[in-house]
Amino acid sequence: MKKLLTLVFILFCFSNFSNAQSPEEKLKELGIELPEISAPMANYVKWKQVGNLIFLAGNGPDIYGKVGADLSPEEGYRAARETGIEIIAVLKAATGGDLSKIKQFVKVLGMVNSAPDFTGHPAVINGFSDLMVEVFGEKGKHARSAVGVAALPNDIAVEIEVIVEVED
Repeated sequence: MKKLLTLVFILFCFSNFSNAQSPEEKLKELGIELPEISAPMANYVKWKQVGNLIFLAGNGPDIYGKVGADLSPEEGYRAARETGIEIIAVLKAATGGDLSKIKQFVKVLGMVNSAPDFTGHPAVINGFSDLMVEVFGEKGKHARSAVGVAALPNDIAVEIEVIVEVED
């Protein structure tokens, strides 16, 4: 009986390991095409690697306005998800085209351009966080701050900064 349980456990672990998808495979399954990354808007870089950490500059979507006034929370969620797709594109460039080099997401700062009385910032930034877990699994889970701000550059709905750890 003990041998049978051990065999079942080994087969279970092997089948889960062999079915693991790369981030690129998961993107394809989700029907997500990564955009071309644009040049920075000013005198800065899109990312900076220090040791095994990659720090991304803030990214935002092509969705404009204040959540809670011009945009619904659901539209804010979609803006954060769209920003996540752009961030994945930057990460792909930063990792030399191989998203599998990402060991883990470490920290995320999500800023929501929001109406003064709007308090659903975490639900908006969930659009980003949910996508990272969909694409990267457990590696996509992260520490996070989600805050409301009075304004963002060019009136974008959200801006998100990310720190990831990469494999040696």
